[in-house]
Formats: sequence, C-alpha cells, structure tokens
Amino acid sequence: MERKPLIPIGEAAKMMRVSIDTLRRWDKEQRFPAIRQSGRRLYRATDIEKYLAKMTIAEVDIFEAAQKWATRREPVEPDSLFYCKDSAIFQYRLNKLENALGTVNELRNSYPLITSITGEIGNNSFDHNLGNWQDMPGIFFGYDIERREIVLADRGQGILTTLKRVRKNLSSDEESLRV
Repeated sequence: MERKPLIPIGEAAKMMRVSIDTLRRWDKEQRFPAIRQSGRRLYRATDIEKYLAKMTIAEVDIFEAAQKWATRREPVEPDSLFYCKDSAIFQYRLNKLENALGTVNELRNSYPLITSITGEIGNNSFDHNLGNWQDMPGIFFGYDIERREIVLADRGQGILTTLKRVRKNLSSDEESLRV
C-alpha cells in the first residue's frame, strides 16, 4: 500500500496561505488536525488538497467559470474540480453532491429532488451529445452548497439542434428553451 506524503507545518502553512500559528490553533481545536511524529506537526497532502479545493470553489464564481468555458472559441479543459470527462465521473460527483446536500437540515425534504434534477440534466448532456460533441466531450459540473448553487454546462450541440430532430419547425434557441 502506497503511503501518502506528510507535509511539515511550515510548508503546509505556505501551501494553504495561512500562518503556522493558525495551523497550530486549528490542530488544537481539531478543525484541521495534524499528525504528530517525533514532536513535529505534519499534515497529509490529501487533506491539504481537499482544503485547497474547497477554498478554490469558494473563491470562484462558478456561473461565470461555466459560461466562459462553454462559450470559448477554443476548447480548453476546465479546472479538474469542475470537469466531468465522462458520465462515470459525473455520477461519482453527483453522489458527492447528494451526500453534501443530505447534511443540510433545511434541505432534508428536498435534496433527493435537487439531486434527481441535477442528474437528469447532466445525464442528458451525455446522452444527447455522445459522439456529437462540437470539440470537447464532457460537462462542467460545479456546486457550492453554502451559496446554494449548482451549475451544469457543456460544449455540445445545444438544445435547438437536439430538439430539431423531433420538432423540425423550431427556429431559435429561445424558442427551444420554451419547448
């Protein structure tokens, strides 16, 4: 079994952009616990990565990031926090969303519906674009539970092209959104 690297407190503080004193306080409060070895505080690289991912999401306007990605002329893979290259990755992240929503007391009765709607939209992106992506497969899927935001986007054919297969008389994106 591969061991995960341990990071000394000074390096961890730099990576996380907090002071060493803050990490010591968080360790004491069990907010971000350290591993003690020979009297030294060390941190798992994976714990630091999770912290940084959460901070990155909190600092990002996910609607803006999705729109920029979906409307860019040249395809560029979005940040790995948001990119679901295939439906298996999307399903994994959808399960994470459901678990996170399930911990929010105010959403106790509605989180299964929220998850189902998100899953339906995300799965439709894969189902209707599979093999027909304009330039890059996959979807943008971001969420921030604290801000109550869920964002899905793709670089696929679009709703108009998809619906025109069954409703030939559609003429605009706006009209197709109404349908």
